[in-house]
Amino acid sequence: MNELLDRYLATWNERDADKRRAMVDELWADGGTYTDPLADVRGREAIDATIAAVQAQFPDFAFRPGEVFDAHHDIARFTWELGPADGEAVVVGFDVAVLDENARIRAVHGFLDKVPAM
Repeated sequence: MNELLDRYLATWNERDADKRRAMVDELWADGGTYTDPLADVRGREAIDATIAAVQAQFPDFAFRPGEVFDAHHDIARFTWELGPADGEAVVVGFDVAVLDENARIRAVHGFLDKVPAM
Protein backbone atom coordinates (compact mmCIF):
# COMPACT_ATOMS: atom_id res chain seq x y z
CA MET A 1 0.00 0.00 0.00
CA ASN A 2 2.89 2.41 0.65
CA GLU A 3 4.06 1.88 -2.92
CA LEU A 4 0.53 2.59 -4.12
CA LEU A 5 0.54 5.96 -2.34
CA ASP A 6 3.92 6.81 -3.86
CA ARG A 7 2.69 5.91 -7.35
CA TYR A 8 -0.58 7.77 -6.82
CA LEU A 9 1.17 11.01 -5.85
CA ALA A 10 3.77 10.57 -8.61
CA THR A 11 0.91 10.43 -11.11
CA TRP A 12 -0.47 13.73 -9.80
CA ASN A 13 3.02 15.25 -10.12
CA GLU A 14 3.88 13.95 -13.60
CA ARG A 15 3.86 16.90 -16.06
CA ASP A 16 4.58 14.96 -19.23
CA ALA A 17 1.11 14.18 -20.60
CA ASP A 18 2.06 10.87 -22.24
CA LYS A 19 3.92 9.59 -19.19
CA ARG A 20 1.10 10.70 -16.88
CA ARG A 21 -1.52 8.95 -19.00
CA ALA A 22 0.54 5.73 -18.98
CA MET A 23 0.77 6.00 -15.18
CA VAL A 24 -3.00 6.53 -14.90
CA ASP A 25 -3.63 3.52 -17.14
CA GLU A 26 -1.34 1.35 -15.00
CA LEU A 27 -2.64 2.53 -11.62
CA TRP A 28 -6.39 2.83 -12.16
CA ALA A 29 -8.91 0.09 -12.90
CA ASP A 30 -11.16 0.30 -15.94
CA GLY A 31 -14.10 2.49 -14.99
CA GLY A 32 -12.29 3.83 -11.92
CA THR A 33 -13.76 6.90 -10.26
CA TYR A 34 -12.37 10.00 -8.60
CA THR A 35 -14.64 12.17 -6.46
CA ASP A 36 -13.82 15.22 -4.36
CA PRO A 37 -15.72 18.45 -3.62
CA LEU A 38 -14.65 19.90 -7.01
CA ALA A 39 -14.71 16.84 -9.29
CA ASP A 40 -16.74 13.70 -9.90
CA VAL A 41 -15.29 11.74 -12.81
CA ARG A 42 -15.30 8.18 -14.13
CA GLY A 43 -12.75 6.51 -16.37
CA ARG A 44 -9.05 6.88 -16.96
CA GLU A 45 -9.39 9.62 -19.57
CA ALA A 46 -11.47 11.79 -17.22
CA ILE A 47 -9.13 11.11 -14.29
CA ASP A 48 -6.14 12.13 -16.43
CA ALA A 49 -7.97 15.29 -17.52
CA THR A 50 -8.73 16.13 -13.87
CA ILE A 51 -5.07 15.77 -12.93
CA ALA A 52 -4.06 17.97 -15.89
CA ALA A 53 -6.55 20.64 -14.81
CA VAL A 54 -5.17 20.69 -11.26
CA GLN A 55 -1.64 20.98 -12.64
CA ALA A 56 -2.73 23.92 -14.83
CA GLN A 57 -4.29 25.64 -11.82
CA PHE A 58 -1.18 25.11 -9.66
CA PRO A 59 1.72 24.98 -12.18
CA ASP A 60 4.55 25.46 -9.70
CA PHE A 61 3.25 23.19 -6.95
CA ALA A 62 3.77 19.51 -6.17
CA PHE A 63 1.90 16.90 -4.17
CA ARG A 64 3.59 15.25 -1.19
CA PRO A 65 2.37 12.76 1.40
CA GLY A 66 0.82 14.12 4.56
CA GLU A 67 1.12 12.70 8.06
CA VAL A 68 -1.66 10.08 7.97
CA PHE A 69 -1.47 6.76 6.15
CA ASP A 70 -3.48 3.71 7.13
CA ALA A 71 -4.66 0.70 5.18
CA HIS A 72 -6.47 -2.59 5.57
CA HIS A 73 -7.95 -5.11 3.17
CA ASP A 74 -8.49 -3.21 -0.10
CA ILE A 75 -8.86 0.28 1.43
CA ALA A 76 -6.28 2.98 2.16
CA ARG A 77 -6.73 6.38 3.73
CA PHE A 78 -4.09 9.07 3.59
CA THR A 79 -3.48 12.77 3.79
CA TRP A 80 -1.59 14.77 1.21
CA GLU A 81 -0.36 18.31 0.73
CA LEU A 82 -0.02 20.52 -2.34
CA GLY A 83 2.35 23.46 -2.38
CA PRO A 84 5.74 24.74 -3.45
CA ALA A 85 8.56 22.22 -3.04
CA ASP A 86 10.24 24.28 -0.33
CA GLY A 87 7.24 25.95 1.24
CA GLU A 88 4.06 25.57 3.22
CA ALA A 89 1.19 23.56 1.76
CA VAL A 90 -1.51 25.67 0.14
CA VAL A 91 -3.96 22.78 -0.17
CA VAL A 92 -4.30 19.85 2.24
CA GLY A 93 -6.53 16.88 1.61
CA PHE A 94 -7.61 13.48 2.89
CA ASP A 95 -8.32 10.67 0.43
CA VAL A 96 -9.74 7.18 0.74
CA ALA A 97 -8.73 4.79 -2.05
CA VAL A 98 -10.51 1.50 -2.76
CA LEU A 99 -8.65 -1.13 -4.77
CA ASP A 100 -9.96 -3.86 -7.00
CA GLU A 101 -8.90 -7.52 -6.96
CA ASN A 102 -5.84 -6.66 -9.10
CA ALA A 103 -4.61 -3.96 -6.67
CA ARG A 104 -5.64 -1.18 -9.04
CA ILE A 105 -7.55 1.85 -7.84
CA ARG A 106 -11.29 1.35 -8.24
CA ALA A 107 -12.31 4.58 -6.49
CA VAL A 108 -10.86 7.57 -4.70
CA HIS A 109 -13.05 9.60 -2.37
CA GLY A 110 -11.31 12.89 -1.63
CA PHE A 111 -11.86 15.62 0.95
CA LEU A 112 -10.28 19.06 1.08
CA ASP A 113 -9.20 20.14 4.55
CA LYS A 114 -7.41 23.36 3.55
CA VAL A 115 -7.97 25.38 0.39
CA PRO A 116 -6.75 28.81 -0.65
CA ALA A 117 -9.12 31.73 -0.21
CA MET A 118 -10.55 32.91 -3.49
